[in-house]
Amino acid sequence: MSRILIEQDGAQRKASATFFRGETTNFYPSDKSLERNSVISDYFAKGWMPAERFVTRDTPIVAFGSCFAENISRYLHKAGFNVLTKRDNLAYVSNMGDGMVNTFAIRQQFEWAWLGKTPQAELWHGYDAAQFGYDEAVRQRTKALFDEAELFVITLGLSEVWYDEPTGEVFWRAVPKDKYDPARHKFRVTSHAENLENLQAIHALIRAFRPDAAVLFTVSPIPLTATFRPVTCLSANAVSKAILRAAMDEFFRRNAPNDPRLFYFPSYDIVMHGFSHQWRDDRRHVYSHVLDFNMKVFERYYCQTEMDDAALLASFRYAQRLDRLIGQLGHAAVALHEAETPDERKAARVAAIKRQRELERAKIRQERRQQRIAARRAAQGTAIAAE
Repeated sequence: MSRILIEQDGAQRKASATFFRGETTNFYPSDKSLERNSVISDYFAKGWMPAERFVTRDTPIVAFGSCFAENISRYLHKAGFNVLTKRDNLAYVSNMGDGMVNTFAIRQQFEWAWLGKTPQAELWHGYDAAQFGYDEAVRQRTKALFDEAELFVITLGLSEVWYDEPTGEVFWRAVPKDKYDPARHKFRVTSHAENLENLQAIHALIRAFRPDAAVLFTVSPIPLTATFRPVTCLSANAVSKAILRAAMDEFFRRNAPNDPRLFYFPSYDIVMHGFSHQWRDDRRHVYSHVLDFNMKVFERYYCQTEMDDAALLASFRYAQRLDRLIGQLGHAAVALHEAETPDERKAARVAAIKRQRELERAKIRQERRQQRIAARRAAQGTAIAAE
């Protein structure tokens, strides 16, 4: 096999020269890559960010989709940005926006607001299973928000759905227990093609009614709480996210060349592959330092603020340090940083010290075990030599 020297992260290494590598080759990051000062621009943001920042504190923003959309909305709202869906309490995209976790539900809101298309079945329910009807006042408020928005931030959550079989219409979430009818309410995994079609329809509607608005899609890293498939939720979640991420990528490759105001923000990619200990102890919710860094990436590249490369790198280094501490001390390491009251800080310190002592005792036990093994081998070697 012929070999060539390639350079990655300032170091040369050998690679196969058998195949043509194309005009653009970007290598997967190593641990060393994550220590470079250019890690964010080279490995997290490259190819996805706008050429110039365009979001001001006056830019009207509508953000909804899966629960991860709430993280984006909360961060921007707290920073003083004009998040319309944080100031409104009538439209469903405001008070239930982070519960619209599939592309069908998101598409329904745009078709309802702009086209007056109302589902035939009762599909929309809140977290407590309360019925959300098709009230005209709510539709008009939704339309007003969409008409005003100059930036849409839409987050995709999952590709498993419950649907009404006679109409084929999809629920926001699951079917309320007291409404469930096994004769008509069914569950299925939606396809790549269906989600791609929904994304195309959403994009086409926005361009028809808000041709100059920026449209930014993200995929939530938050896993499924549970699956209704007869397989492990780990596998079902992997499939659910893969369908969305693949559909999103094909949609973006198909449309971005002709739409300079269309963007994808790699929140899913950064959370999943930029850290080693990103999950809290429920393994579903992301640590605040990981979320904060993710949002700072958005601020640095999209928002006209003082956030610069140095501040962004400092945020990543802080998140890295906590990431490593979690690996060493467990979840108690972050509890100490997040504690707000004296009692919380005391409890977190006690837990961290306890974890540290457990690790030290485990290390001592391992060292003693290795010493005993080495002693036995030495004794066996002496006995053999004596024979």
